[in-house]
Amino acid sequence: MTGHMTPDEFRQHGHEVVDWIADYWSRIESFPVRSQVSPGDVRAALPPRAPEQGEPFSAVLADLDRVVLPGITHWQHPGFFGYFPANTSGPSVLGDLVSAGLGVQGMSWVTSPAATELEQHVMDWCAELLGLPESFRSTGTGGGVVQDSSSGANLVALLAALHRTAKGATLRHGVLPDEYTVYVSAQTHSSMEKAARIAGLGTDAIRVVEVDDDLAMSPSALLARLERDVARGFTPVLVCATVGTTSTTAIDPLAELGRVCRRFGVWLHVDAAYAGISAVAPELRELQAGVEWADSYTTDAHKWLLTGFDATLFWVADRAALTGALSILPEYLRNAQTDAGAVVDYRDWQIELGRRFRALKLWFVLRWYGAEGLREHVRGHVALAQELAGWATADERFDVVAPHPLSLVCLKPRWPEEVDADVATMTLLDRLNDGGEVFLTHTTVGGAAVLRVAIGSPLTTRAHVERVWALLAEGHDWLADDFAEQARERREAERREQAQREAAAHAHAQAQAQAEAPAAPVVDTPAAQDETAEQAAVQAGSAGEAASAE
Repeated sequence: MTGHMTPDEFRQHGHEVVDWIADYWSRIESFPVRSQVSPGDVRAALPPRAPEQGEPFSAVLADLDRVVLPGITHWQHPGFFGYFPANTSGPSVLGDLVSAGLGVQGMSWVTSPAATELEQHVMDWCAELLGLPESFRSTGTGGGVVQDSSSGANLVALLAALHRTAKGATLRHGVLPDEYTVYVSAQTHSSMEKAARIAGLGTDAIRVVEVDDDLAMSPSALLARLERDVARGFTPVLVCATVGTTSTTAIDPLAELGRVCRRFGVWLHVDAAYAGISAVAPELRELQAGVEWADSYTTDAHKWLLTGFDATLFWVADRAALTGALSILPEYLRNAQTDAGAVVDYRDWQIELGRRFRALKLWFVLRWYGAEGLREHVRGHVALAQELAGWATADERFDVVAPHPLSLVCLKPRWPEEVDADVATMTLLDRLNDGGEVFLTHTTVGGAAVLRVAIGSPLTTRAHVERVWALLAEGHDWLADDFAEQARERREAERREQAQREAAAHAHAQAQAQAEAPAAPVVDTPAAQDETAEQAAVQAGSAGEAASAE
């Protein structure tokens, strides 16, 4: 029977795992970006029951290659341009390894003081790196915490807003029907609607605010909806503004929305899950002008900041509203430091009780790259995206369909009028993804399908962006030629059908004319009989010649 892995065995096999990961990163371009397996293939490669006896570690490593890798879509691949980046890095993986090795539960300060205080400090560092307001620092009224996702951050922001609006009443009696309202745009991430469901507000509490031509939330439309709802007896709770929407990276005007929210006492939550990280580059901070109006803010280090999932950075300007909504203290968690109010217990800042030491990998990343390294990482991707957008703008085969201030470019292929454009665009997408060199995803803008090219992998270079552009152009040309050939074949078939119809109509008209013509009188004379016989002989001869020719 295999027993516990000893420290020496761990050292040996740990080196093997690190070597395996390093080899994987080195050969990642040899794999098709998107997994090629069919549903059920991975499970079919696994035994029906768990092993009765322990197995050697070499067998586990072998099955990583045999079972797992074929079923992996390679998010770290330099040809991965889908969704948003979700990238890790060497220091992040090593930080996660140390966190896993320590295996602490950081739910309270006392359960591991370093897990709490390092996180507080790193979150203050990040607030400064992103140029966020002083109110988000742990030294002020607010503070930051590492959440599991921006979906979770959106939920806790809503709960904090609900607690503040209801003055704590919802903790006792819950949410009453048709009482509170939440404001989003059609471009807001779906997690905000999910949060409203989980919080007990229900989908009916969601108000969808109109957007402008750039797909950003309209402050005047928000004002009108708030006025109308207040007049009807509703209590507005939260407005979710987005910096970098999922479809196109549209940016809501924070300052204008903030002023409207302040007028109605509504909590302004800023979802900057993807785009917030861009603020490490000071020249890109103007995109988030007005962030000082925010009551809460979320961005994902696990998207564009080289830190492995999960690492959502979440700040509040008033931590009392957050802990008021989420704090609960059973006797078995009581301790002197908590009772004295001298420490932060992060269990009161999240949905779950237990929490991993997530800040450790973020600390490793910040220490390894430094602020300047992170700025260069973001700037490089933004520059590549602008170059790609320039190529597409100058090309008659594609349109750039939305503003592209960051590293996402949305491209709408142009197709002939007789072609179903959405079908053609999705066919082009499938062709590229099936090819294995790149992976893209799509969205809709103005009701039309468009292709999203999201640049973010640390391995992606200008050569990879040139390659995806070449594949887009080649795929477009191939499909356009195919559509043109199909159009020619259709036109030729239509001409043949038209000719056949005309011939049939002509034959029918001739037959009808003959049928309606008066019969000629029959003259039964020897001369007429001879003429008839001569015509029959000529016709018989013609038929024989035709048969010989065949």
